[in-house]
Amino acid sequence: MFKYMFKRYLQPLVKTITIREEVYNKLIAVKRKDESFSQLFERLVEDINPVETLTKLRGSIEFKAKEKMLSEISALRAERRL
Repeated sequence: MFKYMFKRYLQPLVKTITIREEVYNKLIAVKRKDESFSQLFERLVEDINPVETLTKLRGSIEFKAKEKMLSEISALRAERRL
């Protein structure tokens, strides 16, 4: 029984994701011949620093109603604190 349980835990966890065809085509273009999609995803996200990503995005988003959005966020935070 232990042998069976041990084998079962060694099987990889499989997840299904849905992506648009144009995203799939872009992934195929950067995927190496001997690389699985899991390996590709690992390679693409391996060295991602979330702070660096946010820093790069800073200034690229334009808020039309910034003050309204900030006041709504403050109101929601205040509700949670009650």
